[in-house]
Amino acid sequence: MDQLKDAEEVYQAGIQNCPESSDLHNNYGVFLVDTGSPEAAVSHYQKAIQLSPNHHVAMVNLGRLYRSLGQNKDAETWYKRALKVARNVEILSPLGALYYNTGRYEDALKVYREAAALQPSNRETRLALAQVLAMMGQTKDAERMTNHIVTEEAECLECYRLLSAIYSKQENYNKALEAIDKALQLKPKDPKVISELFFTKGNQLREQNHLDKAFESYKAAVDFNPEQAQAWMNMGGIEHIKGNYITARGYYEKALQLVPSSKLLKENLAKLDRLEKRLQEAKERG
Repeated sequence: MDQLKDAEEVYQAGIQNCPESSDLHNNYGVFLVDTGSPEAAVSHYQKAIQLSPNHHVAMVNLGRLYRSLGQNKDAETWYKRALKVARNVEILSPLGALYYNTGRYEDALKVYREAAALQPSNRETRLALAQVLAMMGQTKDAERMTNHIVTEEAECLECYRLLSAIYSKQENYNKALEAIDKALQLKPKDPKVISELFFTKGNQLREQNHLDKAFESYKAAVDFNPEQAQAWMNMGGIEHIKGNYITARGYYEKALQLVPSSKLLKENLAKLDRLEKRLQEAKERG
């Protein structure tokens, strides 16, 4: 805590001594974002740009900040302003991500293609481009591009995750499973990443109707990340199909605690209620 206070004082003293330093204002803005005061950072980024109208780093930082606040229009404006100063991967990438995450795939494709042409050796850019191609249904190109990255870097976890998604789209679930297993063999350290991999594996097994194996994968997913609501829900679904209604209810309720607004979960629980009621009535008649 003291270190942050000291850093804050150093920045403020620096700005008092050199109020015309655009870099100082930009760096202080980064510090404010990192320490949880994004709104306060805005004026310092703007000051940096006012002092140096070509300060594209401050423009990108401002774009990222607006993006994190969900103000996508403002973020796009600042990224585009930065691109008028310099067309480089550091600016194109966040703009491509903004387009991709807001469903503007054509725009994302253009931006990532330019970024990949500028820096052909940049793995992240090529992977992002492959992801957009996959999302747009151009799975053959996406597969070729991703496999090419794997030949350069066999331990590319994101590559295997993407290949798995590509094969799933092609309904080639055996290859999709193979890719996920390769990702798991890399032994990622982040439990949430491991959980996601097991969850994906569960989905692919379920597509092939291997319900017991799918259940095991979902179970592993919640072991690594108990907040993986969809895995709890899918475990409930499998038990529901098998007629294990009490167990199914337990899993559905666990999921509902995590996502109380889920309509689907409420509908599944209502279906269980109706089933159990019918069973009870049948028992009473028998």
